[in-house]
Amino acid sequence: MTHSTPESNLIDHIVIDDFVAPKCAGFIEILYQDDDILLINKPSGLLSLSGKNPLNWDSVHYRLVHGQKGLTAAFAEAKLPHRLDLGTSGIMIVGLNAKASKHLNKQFQARTIQKRYVAMLEGSLASNEGKITAPIAKDKLLFPRVKICQTTGKAAVTEYKVLERLHSPNKTLVQFTPVTGRTHQLRIHNQFIGHPILGCDLYKSAQSEHMAGRLQLHASDLYFEHPATGAQIHINCPHPF
Repeated sequence: MTHSTPESNLIDHIVIDDFVAPKCAGFIEILYQDDDILLINKPSGLLSLSGKNPLNWDSVHYRLVHGQKGLTAAFAEAKLPHRLDLGTSGIMIVGLNAKASKHLNKQFQARTIQKRYVAMLEGSLASNEGKITAPIAKDKLLFPRVKICQTTGKAAVTEYKVLERLHSPNKTLVQFTPVTGRTHQLRIHNQFIGHPILGCDLYKSAQSEHMAGRLQLHASDLYFEHPATGAQIHINCPHPF
């Protein structure tokens, strides 16, 4: 069993309070809408939920509830059953009423919803497809980072398939299917195998962060059951890089 120390709690507190997300000029794109759900394309650089620091008020949830920045309507009961990291773009599902949100939450908890991502990696992967298996644990001394740890980490599995290989410099466009859903799983798994995601500020090599102007990670596909009709839904949103 691990125990937090006063020092680690202080580090967490300082980092959370001091971080201010840069202003996001991107807009939320509505991909699908009915009475129960929204499917949206989140821009890179926008928080999913507003932060503890009052300066971090701008978020997907805030914009949906308040009808901000390009949306034609407000969605007062909007709930987010899942989140995407600040730098990650792509598909998010939104519940528009309590019943739909509860149903979606149950699907995520039961892990019946499948998500796929596309990312651009530094270098050229040796195999065209495969599986990354490396346990992930919190890193108390480097919050909000996580770390690969064989002793305290929780099991984490990522399946991948190469979509395209690019050269000068060598880069690899890859589709990921996370079997588990650990914090920062795709980013740290790719750093672990020596091919970090371009533009990532936390899990990087000497040059990978500066090879792109943003985190090149995009939630491209979502498979789920419609909370009202029971229909099996697949939505795709092409990556922007």
